[in-house]
Amino acid sequence: MPRANTPSQPETYTMAKAKKQPRPKAETPKGFRDYFGADVTERQAMLAEIAAVYHRYGFDALESAAVETVEALGKFLPDVDRPNAGVFAWQEGEEEGKGDWLALRYDLTAPLARVYAQHRNDLPTPYRRYAMGPVWRNEKPGPGRYRQFYQCDADTVGAPSVAADAEICAMLCDALEAVGIPRGDYVVRVNNRKVLEGVLDFAGLEPESPARADVMRTMDKFDKVGKQGVMELLTFGRNDQSGAVIPGVGLPDIQAAKIAQYLTQESVPPREDRADAHGELNERRLSSMRAAVGDSPTGKEGVAELEEIARLLKAQGYGEDRVVIDSSVVRGLGYYTGPVFEAELTFEILDEKGRARQFGSVAGGGRYDDLVKRFTGQAVPATGVSIGVDRLLAALREKGRIGGEAQGPVVVTVMDRARMAEYQTMVAELRDAGIRAEVYLGNPKNFGNQLKYADKRGAPVAIIAGSDEFAQGIVQIKDLVLGAKIAETATLEEWQERPSQFEVPRDGMVAKVQEILGSQR
Repeated sequence: MPRANTPSQPETYTMAKAKKQPRPKAETPKGFRDYFGADVTERQAMLAEIAAVYHRYGFDALESAAVETVEALGKFLPDVDRPNAGVFAWQEGEEEGKGDWLALRYDLTAPLARVYAQHRNDLPTPYRRYAMGPVWRNEKPGPGRYRQFYQCDADTVGAPSVAADAEICAMLCDALEAVGIPRGDYVVRVNNRKVLEGVLDFAGLEPESPARADVMRTMDKFDKVGKQGVMELLTFGRNDQSGAVIPGVGLPDIQAAKIAQYLTQESVPPREDRADAHGELNERRLSSMRAAVGDSPTGKEGVAELEEIARLLKAQGYGEDRVVIDSSVVRGLGYYTGPVFEAELTFEILDEKGRARQFGSVAGGGRYDDLVKRFTGQAVPATGVSIGVDRLLAALREKGRIGGEAQGPVVVTVMDRARMAEYQTMVAELRDAGIRAEVYLGNPKNFGNQLKYADKRGAPVAIIAGSDEFAQGIVQIKDLVLGAKIAETATLEEWQERPSQFEVPRDGMVAKVQEILGSQR
């Protein structure tokens, strides 16, 4: 018997519950940080002082791209073995271009070589430029070590004479003094990679030995690990503070000892005795270098260049109190070919454990005659210096030259929403007089919140005007700095004798604000 037709049962579907998208974490990536008001303005002010010095020396500003091809940047970062190690790099898609590897610049020198090679027919020779801006390094972050930081560079391209190196050293001295580092609190230390090559010749390392680069990088660690640490790293390795084993270069003890002795220059006075009574420290160090390079032609050439730099600087008034020859300066970057220099701050600070130590290096540079050659095939001499902006800012804060309470804007409070145009007129008059000012743009319902806002902004003055003040043609001007002091220390009688709020005619508002701001300085 056939089955009766029955209506089919409707299919039922279970709707999957949409997965809630997690909120992104509001945090900066590891190794990066945010810069707020005072940090930015202090950096801008310091860079303006340095730029003025560079400009006075005849250098022109340059802003190059933040992104370069990995090929153009080259493999010059210390302690890395792959072309894109140490940098933030990515490969361009075929549909976007040629599939090139691109990277954020890791310094401002490698991009300069590309710029000069690309535009050399339009640029003067020598070409003197300065540049300021952020650079990025994909390295392990740590205390005070960030993946993004600012540099401030000045370079001369196309000048083979060491007079260009001497000029860079003099300009570096002037820049440090211009921003507030006095003489006696810094020293520019100068060495020569040719001397270092000569020392390696004299120590018996073959000119083509691959160990030379490793030895140079090890020598650059002298300031951190000392003579014994360098000896260990040059031979069989050492244990770092964490207990990890750092492999050594594998040199015989006798070779390592010659190199370590050169770094310490034990035959001459310590660094603290620079600018001694006879002014002969540089000559004694040069004499020690002559002995350390033996018959190496490269080493002898390097010593002669250092002698000329010292002579030229002395002729300009830059003596051993500011610039000294120092064998321990190596510089880790692989593109240096001649004189190298570092600016070291010599005053003491307390570390995180309360121990006294010298502040250390804030700038470095040197000669790099082969960097442009990578693009052109022809040797182009170049020399320059890079100032670590964040390091120098930290030093100025230690010296108390910057870092005080940043003054905020004058705040015009709002007592009557309907009169916003008149409040805007007030703030415009203040700005026209060169006074930093703003109108309160939050909810004006609670006047106390407006004063709290002014306090949080660091405002020196608040302008108060309601319907009564507008009717009388007056304004109330509150000295917030004086008011805070009175609130902390004054008695009622003193508060009455030293009012912090003033009633002035409307047309006298700007003059009274100028008077108050002048008294606060």
